[in-house]
Amino acid sequence: MELNYKKRNFYKDTDRADAAYAYAADYVKFLDAAKTEREAVVEAIARAEAAGYRPYNFGTPMKAGDKFYYNNRGKSLFLFRIGTEDISNGVRISAAHIDSPRIDLKQVPLYEESGMAFLKTHYYGGIRKYQWVAVPLALHGVISKKDGTKVDVVLGEDESDPVIYISDLLPHLGYEQGKKPLNEAIPGEKLNLLIGSRPNGEGSVRDNVMAYLNEKYGIIEEDFLSAELSAVPAGRARDLGLDRSLIAGYGHDDRCCAYPALTALIDCEDDRHTLFCVLADKEETGSDGVSGMQSRIFLDLMDSIAAAMGGNSAQVRAASKCLSADVSAAYDPNFPEAFEKRNCSELNCGAVLSKYTGSRGKSGTSDASAEFLGWLRAAMGAYDVVWQTGELGKVDFGGGGTVAKFIANLNIDTVDLGVPVISMHAPYEVIAKSDLYEAYRAFDAFSRF
Repeated sequence: MELNYKKRNFYKDTDRADAAYAYAADYVKFLDAAKTEREAVVEAIARAEAAGYRPYNFGTPMKAGDKFYYNNRGKSLFLFRIGTEDISNGVRISAAHIDSPRIDLKQVPLYEESGMAFLKTHYYGGIRKYQWVAVPLALHGVISKKDGTKVDVVLGEDESDPVIYISDLLPHLGYEQGKKPLNEAIPGEKLNLLIGSRPNGEGSVRDNVMAYLNEKYGIIEEDFLSAELSAVPAGRARDLGLDRSLIAGYGHDDRCCAYPALTALIDCEDDRHTLFCVLADKEETGSDGVSGMQSRIFLDLMDSIAAAMGGNSAQVRAASKCLSADVSAAYDPNFPEAFEKRNCSELNCGAVLSKYTGSRGKSGTSDASAEFLGWLRAAMGAYDVVWQTGELGKVDFGGGGTVAKFIANLNIDTVDLGVPVISMHAPYEVIAKSDLYEAYRAFDAFSRF
């Protein structure tokens, strides 16, 4: 018996490197195609339908083996498969979020100043604003017109597309700016997107921009009033490192957990347990609204499953288990002062389990029970999952939240499990392929144990 505990290293303790690299290649395709929550829903539905999942309508009868998905307004998605065992034994739930920090357009965004056309913005989620200036950005989203038609917008991703841009002050004139704290050097109202500088004949640059948008998308300026448009980093995710062991890309938080949770559900061949996968919106802003984790829709679906399968909803929830599929901060040796190294996750040491998140005195966390963690340790051990524990930095440095507490509030045992991330919430984040793959294997073990 080994009395002392030490973390495992994926490459030293397993021979699964080839499988991890192959899995990562498919994940990168998903990441590039799903830069917004709406795009992630579309991609997830395509994969689910290919595996036999079909749309669910409230009141639809269910039986063991049935596979359903519920598309909530195109912004969050719920997938479930009915198992053969008594529903009173509970449901195995994995819950990720598919929104990521970004730069949203305001409702009246377009203006012209000094011969340049700009779009006003309102940033979404917890960003470090200085990271978003002077980098190429793309515009993603939808425009809903008064006649009910919807226009999908993706501008800046194709090699032939123009990109958009937020300017920064040159260092020659930035002395005073440089004396300000990082969080104050770039005010939110200066995150204005540069989108043009050529006037429309005798008209304005603003007129020329609208003429272009009208020709390409058939819209007028008033259509911005009912649009959801976001600036995100342009370009594709890339292998990072000479050994190609890492992935640099936008939106790892939280799509590097959403994708393993989704694919583990789709791939699971054990039909005993009823499985439920949540891909939620609005986590980065508090999980409020109709598409956030606090929406009643999750409970409505759980109630419907329990009723259709002859169970009591309260009993089903009490017997259920949930993995809140969210990322954690990986130890970064460039910033050791922010981490307590013994209790933070590291790259290539597998999926990271966080007993609690929240901030400082465990504020805003569900703090999973010892019994649930013991059960989960057994599940991961049964399938040789490489995993570790981790906190989000030093106790007094801040912290963060996930969807875990909202599910735990429904009397469902819940704990966070996901992938360690370097440079979380930056335009380009970094994860290890090994940790991504072991997260997938962790969700698979959870589904089958």
